[in-house]
Amino acid sequence: MLSRLADMLVPAVGRLSVTTHSGAVLAPGSIIAANHTSLADPAVVLAALRRLGVEPVVMAAAGLWRVPLLSRALVHGRHIPVHRGDRRAADALDQAIQALERGHLVLIYPEGCLPHRTDAAEAAPQNFRSGLSRLVQRTGAPVVPVGQAGARRITSGNPAKQLTGLLTAPLRRPRLHVHVGEPLHMTPDDAARTEQAHTAVTAAWRTAAAQLGETTALAS
Repeated sequence: MLSRLADMLVPAVGRLSVTTHSGAVLAPGSIIAANHTSLADPAVVLAALRRLGVEPVVMAAAGLWRVPLLSRALVHGRHIPVHRGDRRAADALDQAIQALERGHLVLIYPEGCLPHRTDAAEAAPQNFRSGLSRLVQRTGAPVVPVGQAGARRITSGNPAKQLTGLLTAPLRRPRLHVHVGEPLHMTPDDAARTEQAHTAVTAAWRTAAAQLGETTALAS
């Protein structure tokens, strides 16, 4: 339901294109790790994945379950609320493990937060938190790196700028791109695993940004 909704809405606010690495495989029971730059990028990534025949379970901030209509789609799809800084935070990891064991793909945003920036430009992913590494350690699931670029052209900055961007996006229809990378063979070391995933997602983001001509971002 959430993926279908994203697939309906994204074409109304932007022009989405999707590429995949020649070795990309979205096998059942895989973890999809994506960069997080905007409130709009989960919809962009879900719409792209649906074009590839994939509708993952999403790990998302628990506050989204309080948004009318969206909460219904989240509950219906058995998506996973993440209660950061709460004793319930560990529950999200357990639910993700169960979803992977059932053969679902799980979409995770390893940065764990949005960048504190007011501009709409692209920038490399921030440091990853430990959640992705712990999920891999407990499941042995393959990690598929995904990079998206362009979502900040829909919403970015302070609340007023985000609202303005969303309202004007149907007129501007900015270009959006998602690139799916090759699955990772993860190392046994926790820190190395986190760095490996960060490097792969950054590479996927660079490919996506290059498709949009974001040469300034690529040079940084």
